[in-house]
Amino acid sequence: MSIDKRACELILAVLDLLCGCAEGRAKLFKHEAGLAVVSKKILRVSHVASDKEVRILCSICRFSATSRVLQEMLQVGVVAKLCLVSQVDSSLKSKERAREILKLHSKVWRSSACIPANLMSTYPSC
Repeated sequence: MSIDKRACELILAVLDLLCGCAEGRAKLFKHEAGLAVVSKKILRVSHVASDKEVRILCSICRFSATSRVLQEMLQVGVVAKLCLVSQVDSSLKSKERAREILKLHSKVWRSSACIPANLMSTYPSC
């Protein structure tokens, strides 16, 4: 395993812990690229990293999903990445979490033009 990959996994583990509380999630939102950075690494580093990223997004969507946050998630590609996670070779738990997130906010996201048409067919129904 490369040092960069391991460092990324450790950073995501810390972010996951921080996003377990409201103050940690608020700090992530304060950073202009917070959600974009988390979503950028999904399916690019390792299964461990992707699992942590989906956990982080799940915490955000369960406890801190304001309309601004949901719109930002659409704009930076989080929703499209979650659609991908639900269909590719990732852990069962990550797939379940991705589907849970997509179902939780389907009323907001389902009709968005930000989700590529080829991924809409995989969007879970409520």
